Amino acid sequence: MDEAHEKVQCALVSPRVTLPPVQEPSNHFGADVAPTYDEHAAPMFEATAIDPVVDLLAELAGAGRALELGIGTGRIALPLAARGVPVAGIELSTAMVEQLRAKPGGADIPVTIGDFADAQVDGVFSTAYLVFNTIMNLTTQAAQVACFRNVATHLEPGGTFVIEVMTPRLQLLPPGETHQVFDASEDHWGIDEVDVATQHSVSHHFRKIDGKFELKSMPFRYVWPAELDLMAQLAGMTLRDRWAGWAREPFTSESRQHVSVWEKPE
Repeated sequence: MDEAHEKVQCALVSPRVTLPPVQEPSNHFGADVAPTYDEHAAPMFEATAIDPVVDLLAELAGAGRALELGIGTGRIALPLAARGVPVAGIELSTAMVEQLRAKPGGADIPVTIGDFADAQVDGVFSTAYLVFNTIMNLTTQAAQVACFRNVATHLEPGGTFVIEVMTPRLQLLPPGETHQVFDASEDHWGIDEVDVATQHSVSHHFRKIDGKFELKSMPFRYVWPAELDLMAQLAGMTLRDRWAGWAREPFTSESRQHVSVWEKPE
């Protein structure tokens, strides 16, 4: 058994295990991640995962423009643009944008390089959106609040802000335990290290590459639905809809994620 595999097994049984330190933020989606990002997230690139997202966003955009925060390699932006919706993006990682640019239509999407908590984009938008838990990449409450305020400045009156994010499942965390296994497969082990006092967490990913497990750890801050509603209120927006998924399933206490839509007043 290799060393990385042993570390995973320790994390399953010991709440006091110390996992390696997190990389600097600039490295999370850098040149070591971007070329294989689509491959590792392959299920999210299936039409069954993309079409409901694009259907809703195209409906919300109407005849206006859409702004994607954390546009990445264009998983959603490219098919949305193919529907005829003008899309612009904000992205911190130039390496991810290079992957976007290499795809058909990717060079036509304007992207602002910067932090989506405060980066400015020209013009106004009918809808802005954050998908795939990306709001949690902002690792402080202050940054998440700033993101809502930034979006509000970019929306036209009546515009909407859409977030897809996991629902914290702390009821699965036994007292005194600080680690949750969220994936255990032949080629990937995923463990979230959780601090319930601060809502700060670290996702540890052990991936088998060339027969050996390699570790990459990334910080995030989980956030509650009601907390997001308050952030929206501080930015002058109100909740319009909340579903358990992009197919607009009812949101309940058992829902593992939510898709929420806030609206800027007319």
